[in-house]
Amino acid sequence: MIYLTLFFEFLKIGLFAFGGGFAAIPFLFDMADRYPWFTHEMLVDMIAVSEIAPGPIGIKMATYAGYQAAGIPGSIAAVMGLITPGVVVMILLLRVLKSFNENKYVQNAFWGLRPAVTALIAAAAFDIAGLSMLDFSLLPNMFGVAVKPLVLFIFLWVALQSKLKWFSPFTIIVLAGIVGVTFRL
Repeated sequence: MIYLTLFFEFLKIGLFAFGGGFAAIPFLFDMADRYPWFTHEMLVDMIAVSEIAPGPIGIKMATYAGYQAAGIPGSIAAVMGLITPGVVVMILLLRVLKSFNENKYVQNAFWGLRPAVTALIAAAAFDIAGLSMLDFSLLPNMFGVAVKPLVLFIFLWVALQSKLKWFSPFTIIVLAGIVGVTFRL
């Protein structure tokens, strides 16, 4: 019975806590008042641990609370309750979007969005690379202005050539590692 209770309590959180894991915190405080599974002090620790560990905070808090209440099966029940609303919404949206899949206007819009998204990602990658391993402040201002469009063009070209068999996420990681080592030597 505790597993069903965990499932439905976290199902409510999944349905009504819009805005990510932090929006679930008031629900968790309410849950701490109504059930003996964890205390307010434990909830504060749960939030701290969830902030430190990688991954979505809501899932980590559901896992922790479920484990405190009923061990590993409780964790599974809590997480399943939390993700069920999102999964159902995604399935419904997929069915709606599938009906537009063959529409030529939708296809053309997605075709046009690909380079724009690639450029945005490339610009962010360039900015992060500039902050993490390259110091463009030492170079003349014109060089930085000329390099950004060139790097964006290269990223776009590589993205458009992504249908090549040698081009894979593994290849990108290896090339990025080589670039990182080269700039750090």
